[in-house]
Amino acid sequence: MQRNEESAYGLGVKHKLVVLAEPDDRWPKAYAEEAESIRLVLGVRAIDIQHFGSTSIPGIRAKPVIDIIVGIRRFEDGSECIKPMESIGYDYAGADIVPDDHIFGRGIKQQTRTHLVHIVEHQGFHWRRNLLFRDKLRTNAVLASEYEDLKISLAAKFSGDRAAYTDAKKAFIDKVVGNG
Repeated sequence: MQRNEESAYGLGVKHKLVVLAEPDDRWPKAYAEEAESIRLVLGVRAIDIQHFGSTSIPGIRAKPVIDIIVGIRRFEDGSECIKPMESIGYDYAGADIVPDDHIFGRGIKQQTRTHLVHIVEHQGFHWRRNLLFRDKLRTNAVLASEYEDLKISLAAKFSGDRAAYTDAKKAFIDKVVGNG
């Protein structure tokens, strides 16, 4: 995706802040274009690429940041993805923020974040858990609405602390997916 098109998709949140946007029909296209760029630079390393997170769930408010999960053969191979991902504008945040998850972001070192990419073991714990949660919310409007209500409440409470906002959602996610 051309970097100047990010605003055309309504993407971007200032670093560490929590701001929810109304659902945007352009988010799936923003994901698809970005996934193609990632697929081109990672080649066969990327077994599968999926859109997850709230921007992948139709009809609910979300931080306007596209969350992408990339499945690779072994978690240890994630270090081979750093240079290719940097070549398309991503900063490597590390693999120590979330165990077994190489995290890349566009805008981590800048003011506004538009995309987060999680490179994990394909069919591993994080892969299964994230996609199970997404799929359950996509197929259950009541559950999706409950999650949206929680997010709205937490965004008001933790507007300046994205880490606390994310942590506070964990109990709901655990309830939905169990042990993943």
